[in-house]
Amino acid sequence: ADEADAKAGITGGTPRTIEGPLYVAGAPESVGFARMDDGSESDKVDTLIIEGTVTDTQGNIIEGAKVEVWHANSLGNYSFFDKSQSDFNLRRTILTDADGKYVALTTMPVGYGCPPEGTTQALLNKLGRHGNRPSHVHYFVSAPGYRKLTTQFNIEGDEYLWDDFAFATRDGLVATATDVTDEAEIARL
Repeated sequence: ADEADAKAGITGGTPRTIEGPLYVAGAPESVGFARMDDGSESDKVDTLIIEGTVTDTQGNIIEGAKVEVWHANSLGNYSFFDKSQSDFNLRRTILTDADGKYVALTTMPVGYGCPPEGTTQALLNKLGRHGNRPSHVHYFVSAPGYRKLTTQFNIEGDEYLWDDFAFATRDGLVATATDVTDEAEIARL
């Protein structure tokens, strides 16, 4: 897709990367803010606040952009595929507010590996490769009149950040998680 864009003269914007096989349509929708987790792991993992602004490549704010976000739980499993989780756990659709902003309150994702006895890992074993992914959060971003963005960000510091078996890590898509201890900032959400 990047090569086709380059040939068409399309440049700029957030880097794209893979969708992955675990997207599920129909996540609960909200405007501006969403809590993504069902609370089942809140005492086991850190809270993650994801904030962003959707703009076009010239920096113009896009109100009402559809931001679909999903990630794995603390065991590296995705809802719907892991029946121990509630439906749509860690999956939300957030429409950007009048300022093009969105906020997601969720849990810190972890990296994970292919099932050790699965066919994908069997193939990777034959190639002499591991099947691990770094911690990451998936995105679809869409709005009328714009092409859909498929991307993700990875968490800085993960041991597989630059050694992702799916080759999905890209410059510009690595986020630094920062501890927030200011009570006023925490209460803002």
